[in-house]
Amino acid sequence: MQEAQKAYLQKEADNVSVIVMNPQNGELLAMANYPEFNPNEPFTLISPYDQFAGTEKENDYLNEMWRNPCVSDTYEPGSTFKIITTSAALEEGTVGINDRFYCPGYIMVEDRKIRCHKTTGHGSETFEEGIENSCNPVFISIGLELGVERYYHYFEKFGLLDKTGVDLPGEASTIMHKKEKVGPVELATVSFGQSFQITPIQLATTVSSLVNGGKRITPHFGMSVRDSITGEVTELSYESLTGICSEETSETLRYLLEQVVSDGSGNKAYLEGFEIGGKTATSQTLPRSENKYISSFLGIAPASNPKVLVLVIIHNPKGIYYGGTIAAPIAQEIFENILPYLDK
Repeated sequence: MQEAQKAYLQKEADNVSVIVMNPQNGELLAMANYPEFNPNEPFTLISPYDQFAGTEKENDYLNEMWRNPCVSDTYEPGSTFKIITTSAALEEGTVGINDRFYCPGYIMVEDRKIRCHKTTGHGSETFEEGIENSCNPVFISIGLELGVERYYHYFEKFGLLDKTGVDLPGEASTIMHKKEKVGPVELATVSFGQSFQITPIQLATTVSSLVNGGKRITPHFGMSVRDSITGEVTELSYESLTGICSEETSETLRYLLEQVVSDGSGNKAYLEGFEIGGKTATSQTLPRSENKYISSFLGIAPASNPKVLVLVIIHNPKGIYYGGTIAAPIAQEIFENILPYLDK
């Protein structure tokens, strides 16, 4: 909660969400949203809802205040979704890490000119460099190469179109284009994480399943139930599904994510002496004309055998809004507090 509060205050954000989980088994180690109500005073409205206390809208804003954005709210994930595009292309064999691409700063898809965040272009680059640079034209190219049928096949295989089954109430569903209505432009924007919406818990769960060797896990807080009368303890079990991707794809993905942090756009999450992998994201919210952004970073550690996944999402930060600049350092601080104790 401290890191979420820090990001909220420093960036004067609308809200901040953080998820920390074990990607091997789905155990949720932490989940925080800020601003957050006091659970000891659940009927006391907090800012900015407190202005409606005592009015006929009070109940509506109490329900809004009680929402858990990590589970109940959807958002456009932006470039963190490039992890899914990468996994699909690696699994299908349509891209290799040394394949070359050219980025002039944009790419034409039908009559649309879709720009890269680096408007002057990245020039010639390998796929590995493309993910380090978070280059939109590279991911549009591999998304179009996959095509709608194969891309949607992996959406389903990876579990993106189903709810995660987290043991918390109010989980929202992924909002995705119907397959038959997806053309080249829609496919292009989906490939770099825009024009559709998912929940933070869905993104964290899907990426966990892709970096753990291909086992789709169920996120959960509950570990066991103790009978208050008999004292008997019942261990809880959760569904898992193996084979959503190959170990080879998972290993290559982990390598690429580590390069993003060591040499690419996620370098502000780097911690000397630790293997951290991750992906930055900066997505523009609707309506685009309002110029509001969501900055985020998803990280894993140790990259070679992940035991912790951290997702940081900052909604509508003021000033600098790039995920690699403002969300990655928050993740770094969380990793700094966790990693020294992992094996103790």
